[in-house]
Amino acid sequence: MIVLAIDTAGVDCAAAVYDSSTDTVLARVSETIGRGHAERLMAMIEEAVTTSGLSLADIEKIGVTVGPGSFTGIRVGVAAARGLALALGIECVGVCTLEVLARTVPETDAPVLAAINAHREEVYVQAFQNGAALEEPALVTLEDFLSRAAVAGTKVTGSASALIADPEAPTEPDHYPIDIVARISATTKAQGKAKPLYLRGPDAKPQTGFAVSRA
Repeated sequence: MIVLAIDTAGVDCAAAVYDSSTDTVLARVSETIGRGHAERLMAMIEEAVTTSGLSLADIEKIGVTVGPGSFTGIRVGVAAARGLALALGIECVGVCTLEVLARTVPETDAPVLAAINAHREEVYVQAFQNGAALEEPALVTLEDFLSRAAVAGTKVTGSASALIADPEAPTEPDHYPIDIVARISATTKAQGKAKPLYLRGPDAKPQTGFAVSRA
């Protein structure tokens, strides 16, 4: 199966073309841009497909990171992925960024806690063992995360791991390797339409108290 993988959930903007039959990434394009995913994504998809030696007509499945992560970036990626999938008449699946982080840990029988610093003394977490999710992704307090991370034998991955030694330490942005996104996409079954995974409401709130009554 030929898979197009897309990641815009964090500071990176990335696309890759992956052949699951040979476990080969045919092409990848990735840049750490912080913001501006909407301006760069389609050109990066085109570059990845062209470099792979294939065309969009050869793509059989699309996978896209759906969060948790950047609200704006996630919307851009999901909209692009769903639009392409609709135009091509193929399946589009969502990939959780916490699962991507968990897959960066070398194979182990120990429980793995994927954890993203959500700031405001909160952390996005999800536990895995032997590659399988033990729970749904969740937003927890920093105190709860530190308690879970302290359980003997637990391996912690992701930006929030830096908070274990110092809860006030600055953390580096998370990166979600597009190769891993592609491999997860190939084996993920669609559960309806891919949609953003938002575990916390957006920072922007509608203004209240300024409404003008209709005549």
